[in-house]
Amino acid sequence: MAGQSMLDPPSRAQQAEFHEGFGQRVLLTVDTEEEFDWDAPFSKDGHGLTHVPAIARFQTFCEELGVSPLYLVDWPIVQSDVAVEIIGEALARGAAEIGVQLHPWVNPPHDEEINTPNSFAGSLPAELEAAKFSHLHEAIKTRFGTDPLVYRAGRYGLGPNSANMLRESGIAIDTSVRANFNYSDRHGPNYSSHPLTPYWVDTEKSLLELPLTSVFWGMLRRQGKFITPALRHLPSLASVMSRTGLLERIPLTPEGVSAEEAIRGADMAIDDGLPVIVLSLHSPSLDLGHTPYVRSAEELEQLYDWLRIVLGYFAKHGVKPTTIAEIMRSVVR
Repeated sequence: MAGQSMLDPPSRAQQAEFHEGFGQRVLLTVDTEEEFDWDAPFSKDGHGLTHVPAIARFQTFCEELGVSPLYLVDWPIVQSDVAVEIIGEALARGAAEIGVQLHPWVNPPHDEEINTPNSFAGSLPAELEAAKFSHLHEAIKTRFGTDPLVYRAGRYGLGPNSANMLRESGIAIDTSVRANFNYSDRHGPNYSSHPLTPYWVDTEKSLLELPLTSVFWGMLRRQGKFITPALRHLPSLASVMSRTGLLERIPLTPEGVSAEEAIRGADMAIDDGLPVIVLSLHSPSLDLGHTPYVRSAEELEQLYDWLRIVLGYFAKHGVKPTTIAEIMRSVVR
């Protein structure tokens, strides 16, 4: 394959361009996955799927806003008849899209030791990463009757062999890069130097990267990529800089980010002219008590309010919802 490891920041020449008239668009992605204790050791058992019926309300909500969500589904979700019914029905109507999300600890074959380093699929041996991906990819095609063209590594865990695996599998778009985040202290990848703009992974322009959108806001935002690494082990200083308006990192997600903060982040993304702004959330947050972000009915309604406010703000500023299909039609090859 002509190109570099997906762990390496791309060159300027790899930046993707879009046909005239595409403008700026916003894509809503959902890490559609099992419920598990985020603070407990990883396990292939002991997870739940009780939140899955709540996806129906979310889908209806999205359609009322004119948004077609991208469900990135993992192995336990694919095994759920309820999930297949709800998401499959939306897919059949063209009201949603589907992609692959690999959680290696719950995905066969189980040939590795289950631990934190191996929770990043890209850290596994190439053959095992590919085998797990292949099992999931084929299961999605069988259960949902469609060939998914998008991938997100669970925990954003790309590795040195991920690009070859995706290209050989016919995946056209990856959205695993969480720009401006560094997971190396957890044995994961470092995306602190990756851009927010979409870019081509390979010179053949067969694999497009859509980074999740996390922007810097504040007086020092232009220096954010240089300052933030130094603040990793100084959380109190980072908090002071955020409170005083010097520097704040804002991921565009309703999980742990207020609507007010997200609007500031949206302004930065719009001002920077990002062609594709990628929002994200986890499906267990669509019900009570499964993630740290939604513990009560009030917090659940706040999540829906966040989506309504932020998506409405984008629409007010001419940033329309988009789909993977539209992105693939509009990107210049």
